[in-house]
Amino acid sequence: MPNIVHRISTDAATPDEMFDAVSTREGFISWWTEQVNGSESLNEVLEFRFGEDAGGFDFQVMELERPTKVTFLCVDGPKEWIGTDVEFRISQEDNHTVLFFAHRGWREEVPFMHHCSTQWGDFLLSLKEKFETGIGRPFGPNFRPIDNWSPLVPVS
Repeated sequence: MPNIVHRISTDAATPDEMFDAVSTREGFISWWTEQVNGSESLNEVLEFRFGEDAGGFDFQVMELERPTKVTFLCVDGPKEWIGTDVEFRISQEDNHTVLFFAHRGWREEVPFMHHCSTQWGDFLLSLKEKFETGIGRPFGPNFRPIDNWSPLVPVS
């Protein structure tokens, strides 16, 4: 099965701060999307929405190991995402906090996966900017699309 993987690092965040950014509603609002609902507790579901008509993704919280690991299982969204998991692993290297990101379990490598890989990379840079400049670029007024595809409408 193909996977999406990325790595970022910053000296502007501690591992605990990075953990909060990738495990809490408030954290996600600062870099991924301004529309997050649900509970960030273990086995509960967080709902991420991208515009009024665009829909979104629902993730069940599978692992919360402060400050090193957060894992979600996609339980609703585009068919390509359902059953995939998203993992954030956090470590410290010298003075840098490192975030390793993986979106695993894609059934096949399709054009929508390529779009999602690039979009994930851009959102992870938004997370890095949130720490380094104080301002992220979540989906909302400051969002910059990477292409003309909707973030939630797969292209076959």
